[in-house]
Amino acid sequence: MSITRVDARGLRCPWPVLRLARAMRETDKVEILADDPAAPAEIKALAEVQGWTIRAISGGFQVGAFEK
Repeated sequence: MSITRVDARGLRCPWPVLRLARAMRETDKVEILADDPAAPAEIKALAEVQGWTIRAISGGFQVGAFEK
């Protein structure tokens, strides 16, 4: 399955993490771009609770079923 891209730049938390959660209901790999300073911590916390793998990329994260 391909990676779904979620562009949450310009959105303030909790919106980036809500968009991520919605996208992960429909796919198993998401690339999320977010520029809110609180977003990295919230995205990491959601990924940890859900058991998703998370990888940092330029401007955001890849979340989902990736090799650790």
